[in-house]
Parts: sequence; C-alpha cells; structure tokens
Amino acid sequence: MRGRPRKPTHLKVLHGTYRPDRAPKNEPQPDPSTPSCPTWLHPEAKREWRRIVPHLEKLGLLTQVDRTALAAYCQLYARWWEAERAIRQYGMTQTTETGYVAQRPEVGIANTALKQMRAYLNEFGLSPASRSRIDAPTAPTKPRNAFADLG
Repeated sequence: MRGRPRKPTHLKVLHGTYRPDRAPKNEPQPDPSTPSCPTWLHPEAKREWRRIVPHLEKLGLLTQVDRTALAAYCQLYARWWEAERAIRQYGMTQTTETGYVAQRPEVGIANTALKQMRAYLNEFGLSPASRSRIDAPTAPTKPRNAFADLG
C-alpha cells in the first residue's frame, strides 16, 4: 500500500476533517472499552500504561483492539527508560581495548526506541504536532442543581 496510512474515522472527526462522502461504508467499529494491561510488560512499561490510559480514555481514542499497539508503545518506553538510565550511569561513550572512544550501545538503543515511540505517539494523537490537529469535543458540563442553591 503506497502513500500515507489512512486515518481512522474517529480521528478525522476529532481533527475536523471528516467528510461523509469520503467515509468508508463499512469501517470496523471496535469495542470502545479499555483493554487490560498485559501481565508480561516490563514494570516501567506498566507504569507508563497506567499513566497514559486515562488520557486516551478521556479522548475516546482507546479500544480493545488497540491493546497490542499500546503495549508496544509502553514496552518501547521502558526500553528507552532503561537505556537512559545506563547512559546516565556510564556516560554516552566508552573506550575500547585499543583506546578508541566509541558511542555506548545504549545511545543507539535509546535513539531507536525514541524514533519508534514517536510513531506510536502520533498514532494515538499524543505528540504536540498530532494533538494540534485534533479538535476534541468538550466534556459535557454537569447540569446545575437549582435546589442546592436554596439551602
């Protein structure tokens, strides 16, 4: 498949670019309930899952079928986090046996993880650039109780 990846209809609605004449006739509508966190995730990935899921729920961007993509993002986050910890502890370079100063492997791991994380963040509308294209509906306001003001 060539060109840009197609954007799901719910993201087009949030971006304000939805056009019924261009909408797919039978687009799948996955169950909008929150997926459970995989038990096998790295502990730091689980922390990121717990941090990010409420935000995705609030935006209405999370469904059961997104579990794998979200788990992949969280696992990449944990990989980046571990690489950054190693860089902080050992530095960005190391001296080889021959005296050559080389980049530590963790620098490449961190850079690759960040690049892959950015792709997932864009998919979920969680980067500053992708978020600026979303026109999210305002949360419904709770009706005021007129009787509460009397007492």
